[in-house]
Amino acid sequence: MKTQARFQKLFRTKSIDSHLEPQLHEAEQLKKTLGVFSLMMLGVGGTIGTGIFFTLAEAVPKAGPAVILSFMMAAFTAGLTALCYAELSSRIPASGSSYSYIYVTVGEFFAYIVAACLILEFGLSGSATAIGWSAYLNNFIENAFGWHIPQALRSPTIVSGTNGMEIHLAQINLPPILLIFMCGVLLLRGARESTTVNSIMVLIKIAILIFFAVIAISGFDANNFTPFFNTDNSKGHAGMTGVTAAAATVFFSFVGLDTVATGGAEAKNPRRDVPRGIIGALVVVTVCYMLVAITALGAQAAAKFDGQEAGLAVILQNVTGKVWPALVLSAGAVISVFSVALASLYGQTRILYAVACDGLIGPTFKRVSRNRKVPAHNTVIVCFFAALVAGTVDSTYLWDMVSLGTLCAFAVVSAAVPLVRGKRFHVSAEEAASSVAKHGKGFRVPFGPYFIPGLSILSCVYIIKDLSAITFVVFGVWMALALVGYFFYAINHSHLAQPVSQN
Repeated sequence: MKTQARFQKLFRTKSIDSHLEPQLHEAEQLKKTLGVFSLMMLGVGGTIGTGIFFTLAEAVPKAGPAVILSFMMAAFTAGLTALCYAELSSRIPASGSSYSYIYVTVGEFFAYIVAACLILEFGLSGSATAIGWSAYLNNFIENAFGWHIPQALRSPTIVSGTNGMEIHLAQINLPPILLIFMCGVLLLRGARESTTVNSIMVLIKIAILIFFAVIAISGFDANNFTPFFNTDNSKGHAGMTGVTAAAATVFFSFVGLDTVATGGAEAKNPRRDVPRGIIGALVVVTVCYMLVAITALGAQAAAKFDGQEAGLAVILQNVTGKVWPALVLSAGAVISVFSVALASLYGQTRILYAVACDGLIGPTFKRVSRNRKVPAHNTVIVCFFAALVAGTVDSTYLWDMVSLGTLCAFAVVSAAVPLVRGKRFHVSAEEAASSVAKHGKGFRVPFGPYFIPGLSILSCVYIIKDLSAITFVVFGVWMALALVGYFFYAINHSHLAQPVSQN
């Protein structure tokens, strides 16, 4: 009987209304200040940056000019998932994003596992994007002032060498640590202040990307697209295999769209604004990515992307033969990557806040500052660990880990759509009907609850299969740690196990 009762705990769910009207003390509640534009800019700010300013150097060597197809494949997958997020966010407007959706539809255990995936996604994304900031910051300083950051102060302690992992105690990557510190200060100021600054930075970065495309197209050479597919099979990346492998890396570029869903508890009208913010952000991001990728490949041969630092700035300098366009681009990249790191860290703190509100992790993560109404302790802890990783670890170890965590979360969210339509598990038809009558239906995925979610899951699995073996090993270790955390703490401290505390 004890074993059966313990097993049943794994699938206990929260009601939809518990997210719509959370039973929190005033001191634990976040302030509702975000509208559609702020949410959309949060998604765009958390997404545009790494994919265009940084990962082309990782993806083009795998796929060649066909990396355009990789972006399309990743955008298609992200688009399918965005529709699923839009429906779920309109029904369950909470800070926990996919964690909250799974808690309502599938159960506590799987929600906790998804939370672990999201922590991996947002935490490592913040660190990885901050690492990319170093190259563009150095390029900007060098072009503007003729000085450069010493190599020992912009190189990680743990690097990927020819003989595997190498440790160099005499070096540290200082710029990303400073970036995360600045993001932390801004996040502690409050959600409105953070999103306002983010929106300004997003508009600047879009202008910079348009600036790049206009200049790069002047050096456009159609011959750079021949051969279209990668023909070098030395690393097993020839043809469509290279396109799929690059799509897995490029998918990192779409991490950030789900940041919009983490703002549900701070949205003025979450049922309407969050879905619109997600879909609007996807459209802006996809257009920008395709525009810049095509013009970049047209202006530079695919072979030159391999290992290239501050690639887009170098392209402009080569096309024009002048320094100032590269200087403008580098300045834009510095701003762009700042906004990506800011959005990633924001998402991380809100995920942890939501999990803590359910009692599955320590209460420190849900404590809200009295004046600013932000999870202050949570923010300090997140920024500390993100800075530690960013300053010491080579980004090579982070890209695919972020993609895997994101794809797993996306697949589970897609699977939740048909479940939440009727709230079929652990909730009566009367409760589901009452919730719809009280709060409305919100956005609904077109073509029924199975077609698009099913395609989304298949697309995620298709991309996942080409990730490296070491990525799965590290992911397995992380999941093992998550299981330990759940069975030794969360299962007994969950608020669903203590109904009296919810009154």
